[in-house]
Amino acid sequence: MRAVQVTIIGLGPRGLGILQHIAQRAHQLPEGVELDVHLVDPGDTGQGAHSNRQPDHLLTNTLASQLTMFPGGGGPSFTDWAQQVGYRRFAGGYYRTGEAGGEPIGPHDYLPRNLLGEYLSFASDHTLSSLPTGVRVVHHRARAIDMEELSPYGRYVVRTENGYEIPSDFLFLATGHSRRTPTDEDIRFENFVGEHQGRNDRLAYLADCYPVDKLGRIAPGATVAVQGFGLTAHDVIAHLTIGRGGHFEGDGHDMRYIPCGREPSILLFSRQCLPAAARGINQKGLAGAYQPHFFTLEAIRRLREHARRKRGSAQIDFEAEAVPLLRREMGYVYRSTLERRHIRPDRYEFTAADQAAVDAIVDPLVGKSFRDLDAFRAFFTAFVTEDLKHAEEGNRTSPVKAATDAIRDIRASLREVVEFSGLTPDSHRVFNTRWVPLMNKISFGPPRRRNYELLALMNAGVVDLAGGPGCRIIPDPETARFTVETHFTNGPTVRYADALVAARLDLFHPETDSSPLTARLLARGLIRPYSNGSYEPGGVDITPSGRVIAKAGTPLTGVWAVGYPVEGPRYYTYYLPRDGQKSRFTDEANAAVCDMWQQLTILEEDDSRADRQRRSVSLP
Repeated sequence: MRAVQVTIIGLGPRGLGILQHIAQRAHQLPEGVELDVHLVDPGDTGQGAHSNRQPDHLLTNTLASQLTMFPGGGGPSFTDWAQQVGYRRFAGGYYRTGEAGGEPIGPHDYLPRNLLGEYLSFASDHTLSSLPTGVRVVHHRARAIDMEELSPYGRYVVRTENGYEIPSDFLFLATGHSRRTPTDEDIRFENFVGEHQGRNDRLAYLADCYPVDKLGRIAPGATVAVQGFGLTAHDVIAHLTIGRGGHFEGDGHDMRYIPCGREPSILLFSRQCLPAAARGINQKGLAGAYQPHFFTLEAIRRLREHARRKRGSAQIDFEAEAVPLLRREMGYVYRSTLERRHIRPDRYEFTAADQAAVDAIVDPLVGKSFRDLDAFRAFFTAFVTEDLKHAEEGNRTSPVKAATDAIRDIRASLREVVEFSGLTPDSHRVFNTRWVPLMNKISFGPPRRRNYELLALMNAGVVDLAGGPGCRIIPDPETARFTVETHFTNGPTVRYADALVAARLDLFHPETDSSPLTARLLARGLIRPYSNGSYEPGGVDITPSGRVIAKAGTPLTGVWAVGYPVEGPRYYTYYLPRDGQKSRFTDEANAAVCDMWQQLTILEEDDSRADRQRRSVSLP
């Protein structure tokens, strides 16, 4: 018997997906071969960023009924599992009471992320129990800090923070979300806090808000400026309010927030100062999805052929060539939903009225100016209220929510446009800086409840706006506070805050990632940043099967990367499979493991390598 060593670095959902595909093939190992699978992660298997120890007021932003780690069957969806193990819905949350009390969890529940962590560990246990005797698994509860190629054999050794060395024939990098090294702005804000905290002991700067426990350093009664209006900002708001003992009463527009007295005053701001739109009630069922008529894979192939003839390159200009198709698709969905009838696509006219409707969805601030903060606040609350009205109508009844939800359903077309340098470099930059945030804001927002909570918190005087569109944050040495300044038509408005929280997730770029593993992989030339010509959007360079491309430009033998570290060559990597739908999550894991299996078979047929001496895992 010969033991082949496989190492998976990172055991969140993506690493678990790799393990699942190895388990599916484990009964097809070549004769005389066994697998030693090394799982390297300090946390519980499967959970990654979804720890089951995080507070239960942090919610998923996708319906639990649509999430599954068993997209091909063989196991329950997230909702099915929660029902099976006895979770029930109560006014204050979800509790494991079996049949006693509460209400049953249904298809429209957004469950807490700590329950998702439990579900992912269940899926991991289920996978491990399915492995045959020829597959052994070791979980190294430590971080990987280095990886080295062992020449000339094409093998590797992974080193962990506690001194282990793991020789590996095959490696999968599934390290998940990252933290950046401090930017110039981070350093400036941190220096400001360090220099002036003696005059204001509430002064603080948090460049990263996870884990949310670190928000405990913000003093009750302090004023905190939260930079961002997206899903991360909702986590910050929830932890500084519900997490401190406050609670909500009632539902919808009747919801009221009852303060506990330990909250800070929260001021929200961002570049546009508009919140992410709430998810519409799902009327499509678990697996329902809109099928595009204009922004199709075939239409994108035609764009590439046109670009090749016109410019000598198949790269597309997103705004000039793809956006008209996307806007037309949104207009078609908007119009057919508004008129409640099927419109033949070949007879659809993208009228001026439909164009205006799409413009209002894409940029609700276009052509607007505000005399002062009171005027913008009135617009803001009216905007959130109107959006919630559309969300309550549902994603097949509201023309607005139908049009924006279509963007979620046509991600395959977006990937076909963008991935692996599908756009011109300049266009790729515009896509990432303008269109990705815009689509996230209008299509991938929070559950409706979060925006009702936002209005209730504003009514209670706990949350307010720090400024309006175009505001900027400035450290003020005179007051030892941060200031948020906005220029309205009547003049500038300045608001003051003791603490500043950057409520956004870091983008992964190998050269700015704070991980020791990433730094050493770069230094050894085992990875390189992905680039599209002169533009580096982030992510590690890979082949379409996920094999890591080294600095020299050649793919490494036996090393793959999946998930967030390859957000750059790929697009929209940070999601779980949806029940009943074809999933890129699954396709990428399958492609990488299939590639490994082919290499494994070749190695076994190569007599010159069959007798190589192999070392076991070393101990410190």
